[in-house]
Amino acid sequence: MQKSTLAIGWKLLRPPTLTASIAPVLIGTGLALQDFPLRTGLFVAMLLASMLIQAAANMLNEYFDFKRGLDTAEMTGIAGAIVRDNVHPQAVLRLTQGTLLLALLIGVYICEQSSWWVAVVGVLSTLFLYLYSGGPRPISYTPFGEVTAGIIMGPVIILIAFFIQTGHVSADAVLASIPAALLIGAILMANNIRDIEHDRIGGRRTLAITAGRRGGIAILGAAFASAYLWTVALVVIHILPVWSLIVLLSAPLPLRVPRAFAAAQDKKALQGAFQQTSATLIAYALLLFIGLLINIIVR
Repeated sequence: MQKSTLAIGWKLLRPPTLTASIAPVLIGTGLALQDFPLRTGLFVAMLLASMLIQAAANMLNEYFDFKRGLDTAEMTGIAGAIVRDNVHPQAVLRLTQGTLLLALLIGVYICEQSSWWVAVVGVLSTLFLYLYSGGPRPISYTPFGEVTAGIIMGPVIILIAFFIQTGHVSADAVLASIPAALLIGAILMANNIRDIEHDRIGGRRTLAITAGRRGGIAILGAAFASAYLWTVALVVIHILPVWSLIVLLSAPLPLRVPRAFAAAQDKKALQGAFQQTSATLIAYALLLFIGLLINIIVR
């Protein structure tokens, strides 16, 4: 039975990856609320713009991977709109352009309500969006994909979300953004561990391929541990309030991920391990946001 246009469009968004766009906005806004009142319109606009940019990145990745012959109908984790559902590649590209245009319009509102310096960061982020999947040597084909994506989707978005609420960027906010960078990088690492065999055949040299499956799993575990230890350290030195320790309730999730990847023998198990990594980020961000809100209420 042929899938509906809505179902195909939903798959193109790759919902499990959208946590990487929602989480940093929640964290950046939660940090700002410690000293400033919520600017609701800017919060909603930032959340929508971040999700639209992430969705565009997913579609652009789908388009360029198809053009390079990397995607096949048998692959796990991709939307598969082109290789499975026979959507024309140009239609995916046009949808990507429309998504970016909508994000741009929302960005204009954000700039008008805050600062046009946000536009400079937005342009640079859009350039990264292209270079990550496109160009003669895409970043996603190198060992630097996790690091660059972690920085752009972590500290950069967190600090924009913080800035548009407060009008400045603080050293404390920069330090508080590091765990999100590690967890977002972990999502990319988990994605690349899942796809390691296929990516190797396709000519990619991701960090997972460079380090090997066991090495990649070890790096993934180290990223999880570092994110949570960093958070605890920030509480100890009073950069984050003690209520931020509520994030430890999400710790069982990442503890299971390395074991899940090590034991995975098929595509379904690999995809399950990847989804647990994505769930870790959103659980961490939601709990941190709740902890920051509790701190506002009780102080």
